[in-house]
Amino acid sequence: MPKKLHVAVVVENVPLSVDTRLRKQVDDLLTAGARVSVITMRDDGNAKYRDVPGLTLYEYKPPAQPTRAIGYVGEYGISFAWATFFLAKLRLRGHIDVLQLCQPPDIYFPLAWVLRWAGTRIVVDQRDLMPELLGDRYDEPPKLMFKVLHWLERRSQRVAHHSVTVNSYLKDRLVGAGQDPDKVSLVYNGPVLARTANAVAEPSLRGDHRYLVCWAGKMGRQDRVDLVVRVADHLVHELGREDCGFVLLGDGECLDEHIALTKELGLERWVSFPGWIPEADLFSYLATADLGIDTSLQVEVSPVKVMEYMAQGLPVICFDLQESRLLADGAGVFTTVGDIPEIAAKVAELLDDPTTRKQLGDEGRRLITEELAWERQTPVYLKAISSALAGAVPQPAAEG
Repeated sequence: MPKKLHVAVVVENVPLSVDTRLRKQVDDLLTAGARVSVITMRDDGNAKYRDVPGLTLYEYKPPAQPTRAIGYVGEYGISFAWATFFLAKLRLRGHIDVLQLCQPPDIYFPLAWVLRWAGTRIVVDQRDLMPELLGDRYDEPPKLMFKVLHWLERRSQRVAHHSVTVNSYLKDRLVGAGQDPDKVSLVYNGPVLARTANAVAEPSLRGDHRYLVCWAGKMGRQDRVDLVVRVADHLVHELGREDCGFVLLGDGECLDEHIALTKELGLERWVSFPGWIPEADLFSYLATADLGIDTSLQVEVSPVKVMEYMAQGLPVICFDLQESRLLADGAGVFTTVGDIPEIAAKVAELLDDPTTRKQLGDEGRRLITEELAWERQTPVYLKAISSALAGAVPQPAAEG
C-alpha cells in the first residue's frame, strides 16, 4: 500500500468506539502507513482515538433515534448533511485517495460520485442489507420503502471501485446489485487473536449457578434477544433446570423491554443484564461460560458474537440459518428456526455432555485461529484497498 495514502471513512449507525469492525480496519490502515480520517457520531468512547497519530476524527452530535420506519429519513438526512460538510472540508484541505463507506445506510453514493469525479477511489464496506433490516424490525413496513432501499443498494454498488463484505450471502447480493464479482472481497468480522488470547475465566461470574450461558451484542429489535429470555424460561420452568444462569451482555434499544420480560416471567434469579462492558470483561465472561447462544432469525447475518464464542472455545447453539451454519459448522449445535422448546432442550443436553462441549469448543477455536480471526482478514482487507487504487491517476501527496 502506498505510503501517505489518505483514507476517509464515513460510518453512520454507531460511533467509531463501538464499531469493532471499523476499529480493526483503522488499526490496519495506520499500521500500513496510511493517514485516516473518520466521520462518525460523537461519543465519550471516542476519546481514546482522538490523539492517535495519523488518525483524525470528525464528530457530530448523534441524531435522535427513530421510533418508526419513516423516522430513519430524518436520522439519515442529518448524517448525510454532516458527511457532506466534513468531506468538503477534507477535500479542500487536500486529496482524498480512498473513501470508505461503512454501510448501511446506503445513502452516500451522491457524495461518492462527486469525489470519484475528483479522483478519489471508492470502497463500500457492506455489513448488512437495508431491506432485510427493515423487514426484521417492522411487522408491516411500507412496500415502497423496500423498492427505495433496493434502488439505493444498486446505486451504492455502481459507484464503488471495490466492495468488501462479511459473507457469501451479501457477496451474492452485491453482485446482483451491479458490482463486478472480481471486485467484491469477503472480509469476515472475526475477533483479534491477540486480544482474545488474554481472556481469563473468573468463576465468580457464575454467581450461584453451576452452568452459565452467554449472549453478547447490541440489543436491536432484529436481534431477537427476547427469544433468549424465552429459552431461559422454558429451561427453568418447563424442564426444571434451575442450575443454569443466563447472562445477556450488551445494551441497545430493546434492553429495557428484555429486562421487563425477564421480570414478567419470574426469571430474575436466572437471567442477568450487566450492560455494555469493556472488551476484556466480555472475553472473561465468555471464557467462564459453558455455552454461547444466538437466537437471531436473520438468514443473511454472520453473527460476530458467534465468532467471539468460538475464539474462547465456547460451544455455540443457535438456529439453523445459512450463514450461522457456514460460520460455525462443527463448532455448534443448530436447531429448527424459531423452535424455543427444541433449542432449550439442546441447551440442557449440552450442559450434561462435557465431552461434546469440549469437542465443539476445540473445533471452534481452530476455525477462528486458522480461518476467521481478524489477523487472517487483514491481508484481504488491505488488498481490497489496494485494488480500489488500481488504475487511479497519481495525485500529489495529501497534506500532513
